[in-house]
Amino acid sequence: MTEQTETKPETDVLSAPEASAAPETVEPTAGPEVVATAESPVEPEVVSSPETPEVPEAPAAPAVPAVPAVPAAGPEVQSVAADPQAPLTLAGPPPAPARKPSRRVLWAVARWTAAVLVCGGLGTGTAFAIASMERHEVPGLATESDGRWEYPKLSLPALPADTQRPFTVGNAGEIHHADLRKLLLPAPAGATQDPKLNGGWATVDQYLSTYREEDRAALKEALTESALRHIAARGWTMPDGTTTRIHLLQFNSVAFAEAFKDDAVRAGSVEGPLLGVEGIKMESEFASMVHVPYTALYTFVEAPQNADQTRWAYIQAGDTLALVTQTRKGQALQVPFQQTVTLQNQLLG
Repeated sequence: MTEQTETKPETDVLSAPEASAAPETVEPTAGPEVVATAESPVEPEVVSSPETPEVPEAPAAPAVPAVPAVPAAGPEVQSVAADPQAPLTLAGPPPAPARKPSRRVLWAVARWTAAVLVCGGLGTGTAFAIASMERHEVPGLATESDGRWEYPKLSLPALPADTQRPFTVGNAGEIHHADLRKLLLPAPAGATQDPKLNGGWATVDQYLSTYREEDRAALKEALTESALRHIAARGWTMPDGTTTRIHLLQFNSVAFAEAFKDDAVRAGSVEGPLLGVEGIKMESEFASMVHVPYTALYTFVEAPQNADQTRWAYIQAGDTLALVTQTRKGQALQVPFQQTVTLQNQLLG
């Protein structure tokens, strides 16, 4: 019996290596596939399945610095444990927590606030008090006294009802229709009133007692011829010893007033007509400084002065003649005399 050996065609043997050289398309299978040739066995090769591709190892995550604990009121930080691959996101640097002011600061603020309020109140009160004061009452602003006296506020008296004619313009006769006693200058502050010359009516003898005894008879006769109507008088003494006397003589007309004024001024024109006066000097400069309409002023001073000095002035205002005298031990001051004469002149003018 002939033994038959199975032989393959040469074409098959030669074609195997060529076929193996060419890239073989491998169908994807669920498991590894072993490929071998007939002549030389080949070790099986493990081919990865395309369905489960090999995943490269993930690099180690960089170390994240420890995040300090943030108060509940601060911004929220994303948790790292939730997703290790997710980048760390911060909402921003946490602000410093607000610190409550200490009690020392609060007390300091309270003290300064109270101090400002107190100073403001004091300043307002002081300003109000100064604004309500007169200039001479404010310390540092008061004008230094020049010797003037403090007279009360002056006002002219009301005229009688029968003299208020609606169509009468001016006073051509220069007649004083008001009560003569209301035209007397009041005494200044601090004065002591003369009980005999208290602002009422005076007699002729009281008036003539101001003159020297040797001149009284001639003056009394002149008064009788001049149709004298009234005499009003007031006197006072100041703390410094200055004695003031004011007499107002009212006549029936301006002509009679002027006539007696001439007689009174001429009487004792060299030696001085007043009692106790031994010399006379006329002060024309002072008379020219006082400007009151429809009045005439004549002022005199005793010169040389003795133990006492006297100043006097005549004021003629229409039908009225005024005699103002001031006597003081040592020297009769000029300022209060000028002030008194000027104010009395304005009441009569």
